[in-house]
Amino acid sequence: MGYVTAVPHPRSEAPGSARAGRLSLAVALLSGALGAAVALLATRQQWSEGTATVAGGAFPLTAKGSDVTGVPAALAIVGLAALVAVFAVRRAGRFAVAALLALSGAGIVAAALLGASDSSALDEQAAQASGDTSASVDALSHTAWPYVAVVGGVLILLAGLLALRYGRLWPAMSGRYERGGTPQPRRKAPAVDPDRPEDLWKALDRGEDPTGA
Repeated sequence: MGYVTAVPHPRSEAPGSARAGRLSLAVALLSGALGAAVALLATRQQWSEGTATVAGGAFPLTAKGSDVTGVPAALAIVGLAALVAVFAVRRAGRFAVAALLALSGAGIVAAALLGASDSSALDEQAAQASGDTSASVDALSHTAWPYVAVVGGVLILLAGLLALRYGRLWPAMSGRYERGGTPQPRRKAPAVDPDRPEDLWKALDRGEDPTGA
């Protein structure tokens, strides 16, 4: 007597996959939102300082992250929008948005690392303060805020990589909701006339009981 081996349905998700999907979703949401907030905060802080030589002596100069480069702040906003958009698309669209999320994080990291040693913003201020277009900043020093922006970029990059790896397991926005956010009314099944055979067949095709029992 032979034995029948139960084969799981190909569309069914294993319990381990479901747990991985929920965990990756929570980590991606947390790291993506936190990374965007950290990157935006860091760009509003002082990244570098120095002095310019003027007639009255040394003139202090400072530059915020947004003065050095606007790339991290812009990519933080793009990454945050991509994090939300991941749940509005499916399949290839979700993969593309997840890739954009990861690239936003990588771009923030690259721009912040370049800005950590950049002096162009202070050189421009030194030229304006001294009235000499060839003047440059003296006693240049940098703060740790560019590296804080790097941390924000890494968190967004992590969210993007998680979306690329586990995004197929994440839920999507329900199609029952319209753009205005109000649920679409369910279509009521047409009444079945027992005297019309075609209505009985249509009800059976829909999986309904035409007898109403």
